Amino acid sequence: MNKLMITSAVVALSATAALADDVRVYNWSDYIDESLLEKFEEETGINLVYDVFDSNEVLETKMLAGGSGYDVVVPTGTFLQRQITAGAFQKLDRSKLPNLENMWDVVKARTEQYDPDNAYSINYMWGTTGIGTNVNKVQEILGADAPIASLSLIFDPASMEKLSECGVHFLDAPTEMIPAALKYIGEDPDSHDPDVIAKAEAVFAAVRPYVQKFHSSEYINALANGDICVAFGWSGDILQSRDRAAEADNGVEIVYNAPTEGALMWFDQMAIPSDAPNPEGAHAFLNFMMDPQNIAAATNYVYYANGNAASKPFLVEDVITDTAVYPDDATLENLFTVTPYPAKVQRVVTRMWTRVKSGT
Repeated sequence: MNKLMITSAVVALSATAALADDVRVYNWSDYIDESLLEKFEEETGINLVYDVFDSNEVLETKMLAGGSGYDVVVPTGTFLQRQITAGAFQKLDRSKLPNLENMWDVVKARTEQYDPDNAYSINYMWGTTGIGTNVNKVQEILGADAPIASLSLIFDPASMEKLSECGVHFLDAPTEMIPAALKYIGEDPDSHDPDVIAKAEAVFAAVRPYVQKFHSSEYINALANGDICVAFGWSGDILQSRDRAAEADNGVEIVYNAPTEGALMWFDQMAIPSDAPNPEGAHAFLNFMMDPQNIAAATNYVYYANGNAASKPFLVEDVITDTAVYPDDATLENLFTVTPYPAKVQRVVTRMWTRVKSGT
């Protein structure tokens, strides 16, 4: 080996060592109390690099390509299942996760459909997908009996045409939106039949002219600021909008409803990529987040329920008593889950969603 080769090898080893001293986490945007990031570094002495994304599709592209450079990522259950099958994750070393004992059996039982025996992942947060409304604006336009808890609010063209005056945002998430459209027309929201899925396109085509934007995070501030009056989005995001509006004292009153026809229940799972540079540090981060006080702080900040039973005593009353965060038994019974589309069906869904967004 010549001197240049030796130098290059030393540089490469140094870079790898430096990377291993960090824990790189890739999580959803607006999804953690950032003081927890500093607390993790102080308690462990590990440098934390924290990046964010706002769609499962972005995360999946990185995971299936390999070499993401991340140690912990947070996919939604349906995407997690497909990624486990593709070999994107490594099994958890439970001996390094003493705080696993804090996890909630009810949530663990539901996440097993995506990750049998929860061998590869731990629940971070869970919630529902539903309707956020600026109540005063919506009632001003549609009347006092506006169906703010029904999918007809967003899928009835006559309703949407009127609401377009004050602005409507939809999630840019086909795996959330298509099941909702199917539920609206009485079809199985978990259908994998391309002919059934195709029926959702007509639902979207009828209201597409009245949708201001498809985006998975911008609706939080848009709703809070009064820039839009309706958003179909994730429960905690809309509750964040509600609280931001209240803090701003801007006269905007936001309400979240899980649709009466049935709402999608989803789970965001923390997992370690199979090629994580620092799996030891990744386990340290997962164990830190399973500490009841830490995950409670995250829930108190983002207004999403978590899968940690031991965290409940540390949740603020506004969170633990809010049925939009922790649904009552009747609402829970009306929630549905979906499973990942097979690869061929996923391609059909992706093409259809492109047409829906473009309006062509």
